[in-house]
Amino acid sequence: MSLATPTAVITGASRGIGRAIAEDLSTTHKVYAGARSLDALAWTEGTEITPFVIDMADDDSVASAVDELGLGSLDVLVNNAGIANERPLEELDRNAWRELFEVNVFGVADLTRRLLPALREARGIIVMMNSGSGLNSYANGALYCGSKFALKALGDAVREEERPHGVRLTSIHPGFVATDMGYTLREQSNRPGGPETYATPADIAAAVRLAVDTPPNAQTEVITVRPMQNA
Repeated sequence: MSLATPTAVITGASRGIGRAIAEDLSTTHKVYAGARSLDALAWTEGTEITPFVIDMADDDSVASAVDELGLGSLDVLVNNAGIANERPLEELDRNAWRELFEVNVFGVADLTRRLLPALREARGIIVMMNSGSGLNSYANGALYCGSKFALKALGDAVREEERPHGVRLTSIHPGFVATDMGYTLREQSNRPGGPETYATPADIAAAVRLAVDTPPNAQTEVITVRPMQNA
């Protein structure tokens, strides 16, 4: 990192995990928080966080966002944006697969590719917000788990490709988190659980902080975060 204030770009920052990460990193970084609309980022008003619009399913939107940011150097990229859909295979047509992979995999790969020069300049770190579903699959999880397995493969490959450039990559695999997505996943998969069976967005932000603060001669490659009590 340079002596100037380090920079961080976070996608999916409208609420939940993304917002918690943005708020935590803003104490030490110049944070750019992305979401599909500025209205969704109204919470940044009165803060030093800079909002920007990005739709991870739209390649033109990703390209425009990178141009708008205009970052010659980037210390932290947090690929947090993602969507969930857990249904049996018989209910999933090609459009369902395309929609989810566009956001969870293709958009992440495209954004990361476009920001690699800036990350290399800063010898920065990429954080892939994955899931426990990127480590283990289960009934009704073919689509969501498939996207998260693909995201893990992407992260593992990029980590090795970028070692010579000094860019690090951490994959974070949360269990159930108390967010809209976490509640939806439990409902879709019929896995009930009380409040004690969820981690909090702040817990996941702490894991991101751990990765970001790891000294530059090392990297935290994979972090799994689960609630203390599991249903």
